[in-house]
Amino acid sequence: MQECYMLRLSAFSSPVVLSRLAKTAMVGALGTFGLIVALNNVTDYNSNFQFVRHVLSMDTTFRGNSLMWRAISQPVLWHLFYGLIILGEAATGLLFAIAACQMGARLLAPQDTFRVAKKFVPVATALGFLIWFFGFSVVGAEWFLMWQSQAWNGQQPAFRFFITMLAVCIYVQQPE
Repeated sequence: MQECYMLRLSAFSSPVVLSRLAKTAMVGALGTFGLIVALNNVTDYNSNFQFVRHVLSMDTTFRGNSLMWRAISQPVLWHLFYGLIILGEAATGLLFAIAACQMGARLLAPQDTFRVAKKFVPVATALGFLIWFFGFSVVGAEWFLMWQSQAWNGQQPAFRFFITMLAVCIYVQQPE
């Protein structure tokens, strides 16, 4: 009995399994992040809705800029954009969570089996990248000139989010 316990304990202390545990924990943390962000945006809808409204309406950009024709002033479109953001955040979190569960269930599996368990990590990363880089940096910051706003500029948090996702994805895709 004690030998069996020691054998199992030694399996979990091997460098390969420790690397897999680290990767699984990081992916799980990203899943938790995405799901909490989406939950926060649903349960406290108005807080970040105001952010979306101000960015899309461009009401806090530099006065007199010649790109104000891009502003969206229809509340239904503000809600639509915000709904798509929340949906994307939830899907990103869910995909990372699924990947973490699959990876966790295969910690002691052969290398090929564990590699297959990581399949949703690049997909979740790509979706997160589309939300926080394309959505916030390209659409928000450049198209709607979010960078001009002192109060409603989300570029730095968005950058931290997608860079973290990219770094974890690169690490997870490396062989153990």
